[in-house]
Amino acid sequence: MGWIVAVIAAAAAVAAAVRAQNSARAERIAAARAELAERQAKAAEARTAALTDEIRQLARERIPAAALALSHPTAKVPGLREAADIDGGSARLLTEAVQAARTAVVEERGRVDAAARAAMRGTSAKIQSLLNQSQQLLHELQHEYDDPRILQLDFRNELALRRTQATAVLCDAWPGLARQNSPLVEIVLGAQSRVAGYERIKVANHLRDERLALVARAAEPLAIALAEVLANATAYSHPDTDVQVTLQQSGGRGAFLVVDDAGIGMDGDALDRARALLAGPPEVLLTELGDPPQTGFAVVGRLVLQYGFNCHIEDSPFGGMRTILRVPAHLLTVLEDDRSLSALAPKPVRTQASPAVPAPTEQETAPVPQPAGGEAPALPSRRRRAPRPEPARPASVAAPDREQVPRTPEQAGASWAALQQGTLNGRSVAGPPSAPAPDDHDHPDDRDDQGDDQT
Repeated sequence: MGWIVAVIAAAAAVAAAVRAQNSARAERIAAARAELAERQAKAAEARTAALTDEIRQLARERIPAAALALSHPTAKVPGLREAADIDGGSARLLTEAVQAARTAVVEERGRVDAAARAAMRGTSAKIQSLLNQSQQLLHELQHEYDDPRILQLDFRNELALRRTQATAVLCDAWPGLARQNSPLVEIVLGAQSRVAGYERIKVANHLRDERLALVARAAEPLAIALAEVLANATAYSHPDTDVQVTLQQSGGRGAFLVVDDAGIGMDGDALDRARALLAGPPEVLLTELGDPPQTGFAVVGRLVLQYGFNCHIEDSPFGGMRTILRVPAHLLTVLEDDRSLSALAPKPVRTQASPAVPAPTEQETAPVPQPAGGEAPALPSRRRRAPRPEPARPASVAAPDREQVPRTPEQAGASWAALQQGTLNGRSVAGPPSAPAPDDHDHPDDRDDQGDDQT
């Protein structure tokens, strides 16, 4: 019997040990589960806090930065700060939120810009019509009254008309003036007459064909573009320096208008932005042109895109900037011989070979006798025994060094009447306006309309 009791006691002990072991295991499992739940709760809290921070950054930094980058491409848009604590789905949704905000901003800016363009286009058309009526009235007054102030008013009206016309072109309106086929040199004169500081613009005509002209549909757009370039060149160069305009003709590639100024130049960023605008981007928002808006290059870019000529800007050998307007061959034509050119148009520069002349001998050089009073003698001068033969010149070219004869009042009045008539004819539909008389518009207030922009 004793061994039975011993067996029962051993079995009870084993059962108690098993129960104790199971209990301990259950406690460990419960503790592990509690610890796991605590860690999961802390991780969930961390993820919630990180997601909250990312949403806060999204609202305060990322979306405003994304909107700013639409106007300033160099602006940096921050990314996710706590990417390791956010799952892929949340990160993807945050990125989609930034893209959706960017898209909404772009659409809203386009809608607002389109509304602004429509309003400015309608206003510009009305103002342009009024300025054209004022110009016609001033032309009538010029024939009735011999007062230089009328020309000054007419010139200021022309400046206001150019600004209004440029605004209309920037808002996708047509230039507002229809022309016939117009000589290229008269287009340059017409653009020159629309710029304050026109007296500083020097034109050199190197065209092989004096009667080279633009087709009707491109005449006024090129005049507008060149006027903007000249306004920019005169605005950003010293008033005592000249702006050089060179007309060149290339075989099979059209014609070139090269504008050089000795101005302040442009830095790398400004030059890149100017080239981007002059290349004719498909869309330029008014809000991207600064405050106040700098519209000159943007206007040229719109015309380049619409009419097919090209514009390039680079550093000039004169220290400022060089702007090159290239007119393709399909926009050029040649006028008939019966079409007279403007009297103010510069004649083409011809390179003529001088005839061979033997070197002067010592007998041909005679020193000037010393004047009385002991003054130092002047430098010796050469005197030819026979006049140098001159090459044949066109009949229209006047002989140089002609003695200046004082004009009579009648001759002066006739010249003044011819200038007024030339101004009227130049601003007619048949051709661009002629440059106004230099002595009539040199007024301090004219420098208020110097160009629009350089960037």
